[in-house]
Amino acid sequence: MEGFFQRYLSLYRPLITRLNELMSTYELSYSLWQVIFYIKNNGPSTLVDIANQYNVEKPTVTRRVQRLEGLQIVKQIPGMDRREKVIQLTEVGEEVYQACRKEITDLENRVMDGIANEEQMITFQTLPKIQGNIMKGDGRKSE
Repeated sequence: MEGFFQRYLSLYRPLITRLNELMSTYELSYSLWQVIFYIKNNGPSTLVDIANQYNVEKPTVTRRVQRLEGLQIVKQIPGMDRREKVIQLTEVGEEVYQACRKEITDLENRVMDGIANEEQMITFQTLPKIQGNIMKGDGRKSE
C-alpha cells in the first residue's frame, strides 16, 4: 500500500501539536505525558522501564523525570537497588493525570467523530501490529 507512511505522518504531526497545545496549560508536553501515563498505568517504575517502553535513551527519560519532579508531578522512592531510580506519581501528579486524561479523551472523541465504531476498532487493533512489525526490523516475514 504505497503512500501509507505519508498518510500516517500527515496525521501524526498535527496530533502531537494538538496534544502539546492541550497540555501546555499544565506546563507539559506530549513527551512528559508519556512518562506520567506509563507510571499511572504500570505503577512505580524505573527509568529503564520507561525508556524501554518508548524506545528512547535513559538520559532522555532522566531529563523528562527531572522536569516532572520540578513540577512536583513525580517523586523518587527507594528501589531494590540504591543505583536504581524508581519514580511514582505524587498527589499533584494524580490530579494532573486525571485532568489531562479527561481532555485527551475529549480530543480522542472529537477526532473520531463520524468514524464508525467498527472502523475505530480495526484501526485500534491494527496500529500495534504495525508497531510490532517495525520493532522486528524491516517488517518482512521470515520464510
